[in-house]
This record gives sequence, C-alpha cells and structure tokens, in this order.
Amino acid sequence: MEVKAFARYIRMTPRKVRLIIDMIRGKRVLEAETILKFTPRLAAKPVLKLLNSAVANGKNNFKLDEANLFIKKITADQGPALKRFRPRAFGRAAMIKKRMSHITIILEEMATKLTKQEKKKETKN
Repeated sequence: MEVKAFARYIRMTPRKVRLIIDMIRGKRVLEAETILKFTPRLAAKPVLKLLNSAVANGKNNFKLDEANLFIKKITADQGPALKRFRPRAFGRAAMIKKRMSHITIILEEMATKLTKQEKKKETKN
C-alpha cells in the first residue's frame, strides 16, 4: 500500500532540497526522521514536516504501522519563480529569480520476510 504526501510552493530552491532528500531516499521512516532532525541545513525542516504528514496519512487512512514504512520515492521539483529586479551599473536592471519547490513523498509498507521454519509451517497448513 502506497502512502502519498505533497508539499507545494516551498520557498526554497529544489537544488538545496535535493541535497537533503538524497540522504533519506530508500531509508526506513524512523531512520529518516533521525537523519533529518540532526541535519543542520534549513531544507531539513520542511522535508521532516512532509515526512511526518505522510506517516500520519498512513496511520489514519490505511491503519499502517510506522515501523514498517520506508521511503519508496521522494522528489523535489521546480515550482514557480518570483521575479525580482536589482539595479545594476549604467541604469540597467538584473533579474533575480526566487525559486520555489514542490516536494512529493511516497511511502510503502515493507514486505515481511518469513524464515524457513515459518514457510514450512505455512505449507503444512
């Protein structure tokens, strides 16, 4: 079962957010939370908030256990850019783009691995 959560129009460039999400991609939820809590970058805060939102979606909507969830897919895409102008030499103006991010996270439940003894018991029944 897949659980999705989205954070849109985050006032941070996708390039900075991707540095953070690359550290937690494919990890278990509890391990990812620990990494994000102790990461000194500012982009870790909205990513942690999004991860907690996705976990809450899984618990409340699908009755999933937090310990069995892992990050299947996480992306940071370009959102709209605010365009600002700065004065430059000789009366010119230079454009400054203040970029935004759209972050998407997909969590999935880990498949439980059965031991050889448990498999034998299941085949007997």
